[in-house]
Amino acid sequence: MNGAGENTTPTTFNQHELQQNTVNPNPNPNNLSQQYHLISPQPQTSRRPRGFAVTGGNSSGIGDGKGRREREKEKERTKLRERHRRAITSRMLSGLRQYGNFPLPARADMNDVIAALAREAGWLVEPDGTTYRASPPPIQLGGLPVRSSESPLSATSPKNCSMKAPLDCQPPVFGVDETLSPASFDSAVVTEMETKSEKFTSTSNIDSPESLEAHQLIQDVQSDLHENDFTGTRVPVYIKLSSGIINSYCQLVDPEGIRQELKHLKALNVEGVVVDCWWGIVEGWNPQKYIWSGYRELFTIIRELQLKMQVVLAFHEYGGSESGNVFISLPHWILEIGKDNQDIFFTDREGRRNTECISWGIDKERVLRGRTGIEVYFDFMRSFRSEFDDIFGGGYITAVEIGLGASGELKFPAFPERLGWRYPGIGEFQCYDRYLQQNLRKAAKLRGHSFWARGPDNAGHYNSRPPETGFFCERGDYDSYFGRFFLHWYTQILIDHADNVLSLASLAFEGTQIVVKIPAVYWWYKTPSHAAELTAGYYNPTNRDGYSPVFKVLRKHSVTMKFVCPTSHFRCPENDESFAYPEGLSWQ
Repeated sequence: MNGAGENTTPTTFNQHELQQNTVNPNPNPNNLSQQYHLISPQPQTSRRPRGFAVTGGNSSGIGDGKGRREREKEKERTKLRERHRRAITSRMLSGLRQYGNFPLPARADMNDVIAALAREAGWLVEPDGTTYRASPPPIQLGGLPVRSSESPLSATSPKNCSMKAPLDCQPPVFGVDETLSPASFDSAVVTEMETKSEKFTSTSNIDSPESLEAHQLIQDVQSDLHENDFTGTRVPVYIKLSSGIINSYCQLVDPEGIRQELKHLKALNVEGVVVDCWWGIVEGWNPQKYIWSGYRELFTIIRELQLKMQVVLAFHEYGGSESGNVFISLPHWILEIGKDNQDIFFTDREGRRNTECISWGIDKERVLRGRTGIEVYFDFMRSFRSEFDDIFGGGYITAVEIGLGASGELKFPAFPERLGWRYPGIGEFQCYDRYLQQNLRKAAKLRGHSFWARGPDNAGHYNSRPPETGFFCERGDYDSYFGRFFLHWYTQILIDHADNVLSLASLAFEGTQIVVKIPAVYWWYKTPSHAAELTAGYYNPTNRDGYSPVFKVLRKHSVTMKFVCPTSHFRCPENDESFAYPEGLSWQ
């Protein structure tokens, strides 16, 4: 009989064949199955069938054909079960990131989930898995959570940070503008602590959702941080001066009035002031012709009153709904170049130019009267450092903030009000000038997909909502192969710009603390794509951490991070259509 059992006629065997193929010279002629196996050649050893294949093969005895089919079916069932389990796990992790506000890594497993839940319950989990209970939480003072802060310029590295995210608190005593220095009440600054002399903590309950443990944000912190308090701690406060005190010809507008105001601040025990130094004023008329006269007069008054300074080198345009009558453009010679070559400015998909700052595509292109964008920034920084060497030597300038993009923040100018953007629009990608498009084509060619050398054509417009677009909607193209390629390239442009500028800033201001302002793009944070962050240059959907690569560059250059997020006075309504979540962004 054959293996499939199709021939029902008994097969006869002679004695000579049986003796050659078996060790039993007298087999039982009634056991046809035994005869069949005896005369068959010995097959190679095969894997033992499992599951349903065992049942089918042993009970029916109809051969290997049906057994193989059952084994294949079982493999498919196993694959489906595994996919189902993975899908459930993925939805759980996404929900914990999006709604539970857990700082899970992009490729989190169940160990990460258990550790996050244990920390939320007040346990301490070491990197090696050791888990134990934390010390009893400190007592709430008056039932009000107290904000944690620290000296903004105590050291030169963000390592060993003891900074907590800003919490809800009462309004500050002074009416401080939210664009203040890193020491302002509405900003959170990440900086290194001198742990022997200064330690800070929050007195909020450790089990409160508003309380952030430092080890959940930054590693290498002191395990006994919560045992200290603010007693005897002095937090230096810097007040931002108006941008209109220096006119377009770099002249101090009202020296006597400024002196009186500074004396008043001195009487209030303010540590110092924040001064904007505008590229469009100092180098406003001719390239490499720097006029510092107005700032020299201002700095002299500040030094006479023994106040400190934090200086902001602003390489962007100033003016808008909140600037009053003050307008400061980019240098006039830059605008003249832009008339002949509009691609030096950021450009949206429809070809509209944004003159708020120059494009990062010309960072290494010699299109600015023989200089690259990076060289223009570096020459300005060197001129400032040389001009005010005596001020630096006296210790009056405690920090220099480097403007890295629109509004002085490290971001693409994706939300221009002059082009029609209104909150809470998702904004638009700003990568359509000639130089960034060349960079994109090169990246696509290196990836082996030249047809990817384009921006997404379904990303909506400035005031779109994520569900209205094919790119940012749930399970949209932002998570496709092309979407991941494009967003990685887009954020890498931002990271490379920061790295290049800060490398030169570290040379120009060696020994001085450098500050970089990070934007607070908190609207659409509760959606999977985080659309507004994507257009701003931060590849931070729910399944990816878009800030760590940026912060690695900041840490590389020992930079202090300045982050202004309206968590203390911003309240999202229950039916908030923007899905804003500033607290979640601050946590991350």
